Amino acid sequence: MPYSKEHKLRTKDRILKSATDLFCRYGFEKVSIQQVMASAKMTHGAFYSHFDSKEALYRASIVDTIRRSKAVRLAKDPLSLKHMTELVSNYLNLRDLAQRNDPGPESILFNDIDSGNPEIKKVYEESYLRLVKLLEKRLKALRRLNRLPVMDGVSAISEKARLIVASLVGAVAVAKSISQEEERRRILSAAQKHILIMLGYQDSELETIHR
Repeated sequence: MPYSKEHKLRTKDRILKSATDLFCRYGFEKVSIQQVMASAKMTHGAFYSHFDSKEALYRASIVDTIRRSKAVRLAKDPLSLKHMTELVSNYLNLRDLAQRNDPGPESILFNDIDSGNPEIKKVYEESYLRLVKLLEKRLKALRRLNRLPVMDGVSAISEKARLIVASLVGAVAVAKSISQEEERRRILSAAQKHILIMLGYQDSELETIHR
């Protein structure tokens, strides 16, 4: 008796969740299809009923994680600088690098920032562009509502969106390589403070923003 459509979707979801967890922890190259299927408690042969290759699974994992991401949900919240900074923080696991309950796409991509695999490099670039556009859209909306201290032009906002991503990706990449928890948090806190100052806020205003 053939499996129902619902059963197939549930099975595919189990594979995706297992793959996302493993890719987040170890990166594309260090994860095998066999490991993914063992984590999902399924046979190796069942993999190809849902995915053509490990690269296809990686891409699907990124797309699925973006869809599930808290950041996407936060984008629907009332517009304010507080929500914008929460968007950035949640999207890049700024507050808790150890959190793996609901990883964002960057959790996977940090492990593969220097991948030599052409397909993985392509997925990495696509995800970077999605993140920049998401932040750019939020900043432009804040600008229209006069909720930014410095009213930059549209081109300047686009550049700031890129700088935000570069600052946070760099900060998280460094923090992930540091063993001391307190130093990790200082790196991430400094990155977020730098971003807020870049957006036009003064040191005296930063504490109020995060309340």
